[in-house]
Amino acid sequence: MPEKIKLLRIRAVADMLGVNVATLRRWDKSGRLPAIHIGKRKDRRYKEEDILKFINKNKKHE
Repeated sequence: MPEKIKLLRIRAVADMLGVNVATLRRWDKSGRLPAIHIGKRKDRRYKEEDILKFINKNKKHE
């Protein structure tokens, strides 16, 4: 059985990363941290696994 993918809202991700939601929008547009766009409004959602990978990758560069 496939694993269920957990999607996080932009505000939750911004809080996790300590950045503004506008920063996440820029990162999505530039491809640095792509989001999944859902619904008519194209709300952004982020895969939890992608966020954890992003955090680990950027810890190495600190």
